Amino acid sequence: MNNTLLNKNERIDDLHLNNLKLIQNPNQFCFGVDAVLLAHFASKGIKSGSRTMDMCAGNGIISILLSHKSAAEEIIGLEIQKDVSDMASRSVILNNLSKKINMVCGDLKFASDIFGKSSFNNIVCNPPYKEYGGGLISKHNSAAIARHEILCNAEDIIKSSSELLMPGGKLAMIHRPERLIDLVTLMRNYKIEPKRLRFVHPSYKKTATMILLEGTYCGRPKLVLEPPLYIYEETGAKYTDEINLIYERTAELKDKSEGESYER
Repeated sequence: MNNTLLNKNERIDDLHLNNLKLIQNPNQFCFGVDAVLLAHFASKGIKSGSRTMDMCAGNGIISILLSHKSAAEEIIGLEIQKDVSDMASRSVILNNLSKKINMVCGDLKFASDIFGKSSFNNIVCNPPYKEYGGGLISKHNSAAIARHEILCNAEDIIKSSSELLMPGGKLAMIHRPERLIDLVTLMRNYKIEPKRLRFVHPSYKKTATMILLEGTYCGRPKLVLEPPLYIYEETGAKYTDEINLIYERTAELKDKSEGESYER
């Protein structure tokens, strides 16, 4: 363990995936299963040699997972909070991924000014789920920013993505089901055609709590509804076989969820 990269209250979590590790601060915002599901979902649309942005990158979990799961040649993690972006940068160094991943501190609303228009093949975003003013606000500022639309909202993300994507480029997001119509409407408003949709359920008899959505910039209309994804088996005690495959878990880790949480 390289403790020289750690600041106060930080820890190094083993992702149990290709020897990858992640620096996290439990007093801030730690990654959840949503990040893992999004990285897996988005990786299917990332072609070899692609330039990919991890928008709202947070602690860099999606960037690091995509370095293993996708064929992206270059991954840019864009995060507005300087201390969080710095922590993500140290995770990149920890994993010897500096040649592939570059963490940038900046506001996504001005991303096209920073990187140039039509400069990415793929954008992946795990955004704040809750509209500002909805739900309890965390006393930890970074956690509040991760959960609530304080510094950006869904329209900011989709508008910026439409400016950054090349024609045919893809935007992949995870969100709450109640925001589906908002997302589809905004995507079409900004010429991103919804192409893939998957509902994520806690278990077989429970309603969906997350959606995975991918759209193509300047794409033709045709939405494919993928089979539902279930997190836990019917008893709720064990992960489903598909979740274990997504996590690439070995037998001894199939019932373990170190470093992550199910809900934000």
